[in-house]
Amino acid sequence: MHRALHLMSGLALATLLAARPAPAAELRDLYFGEALYHAYQGQYFEALERLDAELAQHRRLDEPQLDALHYHVGQAEFSVGDFELSYRMHHRAGRAIRAVLESNVDELVRNEAAFRLARIHFQKGQMDNALEALERIDGKVPDAIRDEIEFLRANVYMALGRPADAADVLKGLQGAKSLSAFAAYNLAIAELQAGRSKEALQQLDKAGQSKGADRASAAIADKSNMVLGRLMLESADFERAQRSFNHVRLEGPYSNQALLSAGWAYASARNYERALVPWNLLIQRDATDRAVQEAKLALPYAYAQLSVYGRAALLYDQALNSFGEELGKVDASIRSIREGKFLQALVREEIKQDKEWVVRLRALPDAPETYYLTTLMASHDFQTALQNYLDMEDLRKKLSTWQNSFDAFEDIISLRRDNYEPLLPAIDAQFRELDSQIRLRMEQRDNLDRRLQAILTAPRPDLLATADERIAQERLRKLEFALASVNDPGASELHQRLRRLKGVISWKLYTEYPERLTQAHKHLRALNEDIAVMQARYDAFVRTRQAAMHSYAGYDLPINRLRTRVHEALEQVNTLMARQGELIETVAIDELKKRGERLETYQTQARYAVADSYDRATKTQGAGGGGGR
Repeated sequence: MHRALHLMSGLALATLLAARPAPAAELRDLYFGEALYHAYQGQYFEALERLDAELAQHRRLDEPQLDALHYHVGQAEFSVGDFELSYRMHHRAGRAIRAVLESNVDELVRNEAAFRLARIHFQKGQMDNALEALERIDGKVPDAIRDEIEFLRANVYMALGRPADAADVLKGLQGAKSLSAFAAYNLAIAELQAGRSKEALQQLDKAGQSKGADRASAAIADKSNMVLGRLMLESADFERAQRSFNHVRLEGPYSNQALLSAGWAYASARNYERALVPWNLLIQRDATDRAVQEAKLALPYAYAQLSVYGRAALLYDQALNSFGEELGKVDASIRSIREGKFLQALVREEIKQDKEWVVRLRALPDAPETYYLTTLMASHDFQTALQNYLDMEDLRKKLSTWQNSFDAFEDIISLRRDNYEPLLPAIDAQFRELDSQIRLRMEQRDNLDRRLQAILTAPRPDLLATADERIAQERLRKLEFALASVNDPGASELHQRLRRLKGVISWKLYTEYPERLTQAHKHLRALNEDIAVMQARYDAFVRTRQAAMHSYAGYDLPINRLRTRVHEALEQVNTLMARQGELIETVAIDELKKRGERLETYQTQARYAVADSYDRATKTQGAGGGGGR
């Protein structure tokens, strides 16, 4: 029993430590927000798909600091491992989280990563590694997981055979609201495994009386009462056992077992009349439940102990007929599973929309293969195998969708090609003309800049002459050249006037040189601004031109490669699904055969008992007794 109790504590931990994506504060990247949205919906594959794509694009950027994901890149890297852990990709998740641990991150993030890594090792049964990861937690830890860290530590201690250490940790968690029922129950199991029976019984009683607001806490309270009742039943403390079984809710997951055990507690105390009450209630419930089937034998047994042999014979006869019907259901279930209907029922979308879809399977009118398998399907090992199958079914659907999407992508690319190719030649011709003009203006600007830099060290006022001054200087030069060949006596006066005019221009150039140089630099800076705008437009055009070209060119080879990869992946998934489905069907059929063998045993017992009861009833009536009731 202790082994079963320990497994139950592990299930309690698995329920409590359901992976939750960490929220991002002040969300700035919508694509990261979309990944978080899918994660909060439990769609971890979609979350990984989007976040992996976003991170891959971010890493390829020339200036990643300009990307909105830059503000969340640390959290995004951490979330990848978190989502992989939620998707049960333990190996990849562990690798991603270890990378976070080894990087230079905030203390809170590092400690949360260590906790998640410990949880991975715990779920994989690597307890030493889990404890080592927990011991790496030091300093500040997030308030949201503070209690969960210690709860995980306690469960690791229990798995390592250190129940006393686990009890010490769990004692400090008794006040934690989020762990109240779980911590109280696991403390009782730890005390029991440590050999402290008295403390364990007291703790089980305390845990059984806790009133949790949620269903999980209420179920743990029922489980505590069940364990306590069985321990009391084994120690022949029937009164206390009856009290514990009576505390179990009539509509909870342990109600059938509680009713059956309560009846046996009364029967063990030879109070058969009181045993009739829970057993009469139990036989009205689902006939496929093992406790109900056992009650159908226990109830007439109690009547026989009360010497009501006629009633016992009738109930044994009803049980015999019921077991025969149930054996027919078992055979029908086995045939249905072998026909592949069980796997078809498991992947029905309308069933999986319900959180209790495993239980809802039993209500399907066309699914007899699920009648006896809800208990099996609720087991951890079967759920793991089943979830793998469902994940592969989901992946198969996605791969099929992707495979069909390639044709749509090719149609889009073809439409883009038909749209852009007729337009690009004319645009390219205009661009080449504009490009030549831009290059000319850029060369002129560079020439002006070189001149201005040169005259800073070797002043050249003549280079700062205005256009009118240059025209005037050129006209004066031509007049001076013309007068050189004139022998007219009045030519000397003209020469004098020309020199005066040239002097005026030179005087103006030299006296205004500082102001003109300053103004030239101002004009050059303004020109630089215009050049920057022109260059930005030029670059924008180039990018737009490249984007137009890249929107339809160069996709043939990548699409063909992806089509091949998807096809190969789809074949691999189909092969794995066939193997996993065969394994699930084999396990289900083996479970049904065991149930069938148990029903045959019950049927044999009922057959002998009904004959014996009829014989006793006949003898009692012959003796004048009242056993024929």
